[in-house]
Amino acid sequence: MAKESSFDVVSVVDMQEVDNACQQASREIAQRYDLKGTGAALALSKKEGTIRIDAPSEFVAGQVRDVLGSKLTRRGIDLAAVRWSDPVAAGGTTVRQTGAVVQGIDQDTAKRIAKDVRDLKLKAKATVEGDKLRVSSASRDTLQSVIASLKERDYGQPLQFVNYR
Repeated sequence: MAKESSFDVVSVVDMQEVDNACQQASREIAQRYDLKGTGAALALSKKEGTIRIDAPSEFVAGQVRDVLGSKLTRRGIDLAAVRWSDPVAAGGTTVRQTGAVVQGIDQDTAKRIAKDVRDLKLKAKATVEGDKLRVSSASRDTLQSVIASLKERDYGQPLQFVNYR
């Protein structure tokens, strides 16, 4: 019997890169002519995996989010890895918006990915293991076609394919 090959589907974000991007964005906000002196601030909580924007208006909060987005993209982090909440009034005329950095695949998304792998009608088996998904098959070509199919679909978060063996 042939040895089974497998790979893992994960959703992992390097928090150090997120921290670097937040620091760069904070420096740019402090120096940019249209944002200087507006009171806009950007804060990252690495422990909780959240980014908080404090701004005087929703427009300025959007500008800060755009600056942060450009820095995240430059550092190789997919923008779908951050889920933004709606802006909330935070006293006076200020607005607060928080973004959660997505780490791991939740159970619903993992079940949806496993169902999509089964619907491909290939000889591949997908099993959910905590916050990741393992796909195994006897044929490496089958695994390559599963990876290609999963890359085409949108699951609302970035997916990486690791431990290919």
